[in-house]
Amino acid sequence: MRAFNTPNHKKGDDDYFNRLLSYFQSQFYERILQMVPIRKSVIYLRTDRNTYVLKGYHTNNRLRLQEAFTATLKKEGFTKTYLFLTSPVREQLFFEGTYFGCMEYIPPNKSVFSFHSHKNRQEGIELLEQFHQTTASFEARYRTLLPKGHLIEKWSERLNVFSNNLPYIDYFINEPVIKEMLAWANWSLEGMENNRSFFQTEPTLILHGDVAHHNFLRDTGGQLNLIDFDLISIGPASFDYLQYANRILPYIDWSFEKLSSLKQIKKYLHEAAFLYALAYPADIFREWNRMIREKSYMDHMKYKQVMDLTISQFYARKKFIDYLKELVD
Repeated sequence: MRAFNTPNHKKGDDDYFNRLLSYFQSQFYERILQMVPIRKSVIYLRTDRNTYVLKGYHTNNRLRLQEAFTATLKKEGFTKTYLFLTSPVREQLFFEGTYFGCMEYIPPNKSVFSFHSHKNRQEGIELLEQFHQTTASFEARYRTLLPKGHLIEKWSERLNVFSNNLPYIDYFINEPVIKEMLAWANWSLEGMENNRSFFQTEPTLILHGDVAHHNFLRDTGGQLNLIDFDLISIGPASFDYLQYANRILPYIDWSFEKLSSLKQIKKYLHEAAFLYALAYPADIFREWNRMIREKSYMDHMKYKQVMDLTISQFYARKKFIDYLKELVD
């Protein structure tokens, strides 16, 4: 029985995980053979009978909501995800201020899901559509439990944070590029605000809220699963599809034609509100704000990724946004 440590863990982290391992040993009915911290709040656990993923939450209410939501998903017919389990443990897992949920382990395929291939992009959005169809059927039951998705307000705040970070960002990016990105954001937000009624009249459902590639997991049987529902909220499906579009556009060379090949997104491409929203540089602002907040600009790999997103794709993105402007003006 071993507790494995990732290379970046410090001595304090090691001490914490060793204490956590001892606690899990006392709570599981099964003998623990291996514990691997994926992140501080996500743990891979293998016992003499099964394999699990343990996830930590700051409050019991957040954990209970996740347990209820995933159970409802399965009950309503969306089976391509995990369930939380209570049978392997003696009682509610609570350790040093964190509530842990015990989830089914989905054994990953050797082929990691990414947005590089059209097949994966198509399969991912079809799975997201299935998720939406399922959550639409029980959204009313969660209306008082989940926040409402307010995309314009969220993106306005993201722009404010980015603007406040400019004294740092100016060091890395030339002023003309920054001015262009700010112009894109302001044009986008103004257009979304002027066409807000579209988002308000679209039917609501439960949004996933984080459709990054790492939340699509292909299992060893080849089935694609959707995971991690920490950011679920109530809102129109277009909010998730906008995020999906923003995630895949760098992989399709910012091609409007390739984007319109996805029927789930194509149906929105005649809506001005959606076109304005496509121009918002959500990914650039998100990554710069995170890098400044975490002070990770000294990490060469992270810095290179953010600069590639910002500079290497700048002219392809500009051409795409200029085309959007032609469509709505």
